[in-house]
Amino acid sequence: MPKPDRSPKPRKPKLANRSRRSPSPRQVTPRPRQAAPVEPVSDADADADEEAENSDLIWGRHPVLTALESDRQLNRIWILSKLRYDPRFHLLLEQAKTRGSLVDEVESRRLNYLVGHSKHQGVAAQVAPYHYLDLTTLIERARASSRAPIILVAEGIADPHNLGAIIRTGEALGAQGLVIPQRRAVGITSTVSKVAAGALEHFPVARAVNFNRALETLKENGFWIYGTVASGGQPIHTLPLDGAIALAIGSEGKGLSLLAQRHCDQLAVIPLVGKTPSLNASVAAAIALYEICRRRWPLPGDRS
Repeated sequence: MPKPDRSPKPRKPKLANRSRRSPSPRQVTPRPRQAAPVEPVSDADADADEEAENSDLIWGRHPVLTALESDRQLNRIWILSKLRYDPRFHLLLEQAKTRGSLVDEVESRRLNYLVGHSKHQGVAAQVAPYHYLDLTTLIERARASSRAPIILVAEGIADPHNLGAIIRTGEALGAQGLVIPQRRAVGITSTVSKVAAGALEHFPVARAVNFNRALETLKENGFWIYGTVASGGQPIHTLPLDGAIALAIGSEGKGLSLLAQRHCDQLAVIPLVGKTPSLNASVAAAIALYEICRRRWPLPGDRS
C-alpha cells in the first residue's frame, strides 16, 4: 500500500507592501435638479431693470412723496397699481410726468427685483444726480435765511448712514446747510437720501474741492469755526455758541484731522462720564448741534 505524500506544499509568495484597504464608499452620482420655471420678462421690464441697476434708487412712500413734493427731478417711478391713484400720489405723479418723469405701474415682484427686497412699500424711483451748491451760494442763502446761521462741515464721512443721519438732524434742528469734501468722503447717494428720510429735499449741500480752504472761506464770511474733538478742547456747554457758526465734524475712527483742527477757531468736546471713550460721528454732531440750537430757542412764555 503506497504511503501518502507528506512533503510540505509550496507556500504562496507574500505580496510586498501590501496594506489593508477599507472598502471604498459607493459613488453616488447626484441627480440634477430640475430648474424652476422662470416667468417671462418683457423687453420693457428688462430695460427698466437694467436702467435701475445702474442708477440711484429711493424707495418707500415717505421718501418718494417728499421727493415728488420738492420738485426734485425723478427720471423714472415704479409704483403698484393700488397706489397709482391714491390721493397722496395721483396729482404729484401727474405733475412729475409733465416734468419728463416716466411712471410705470408694476407688480410687487418687479419692485422686489429692482430694490433687492420687499420693504419698498409699493413705490420706488430713480433720482437724477444730486445737484450740489457751490460754497459761495450756500453761504449767501444761509445769510439770507438767518441772522445767525449754522452750517455743518463734515470731513471725510465714509458711511452713508452717518451722513444721512447728520443731514436729517441738521434739517430738523434748523441748520442752514452742509459742506462735504469732494474726495475721500461719501457723496449724496440713494442710501444717504433714504436715511435722511426726506430731509435732503429741504437741506442744501455744498461740495468743496479743498476742505481746509472751505473752512477759511467760511471764516472770511464771518463764521466762527467750532471743531468737535474727543479730547483737547473746551467743554461745549461752556462756550458762547452765538453768531454765525460752522460746526466741523470729523470722520469715523480718525476724527477731525490735525490740519482741519488748526483751521478751527475753537475746539469743543462733549463731556463723557462712562467708559466709552468717544461717540459715533453722527451722534456727536447731533449733540453738539442741539447744544448750539437750544441756546437760541425762546424759553416758554418768552415773547421777545
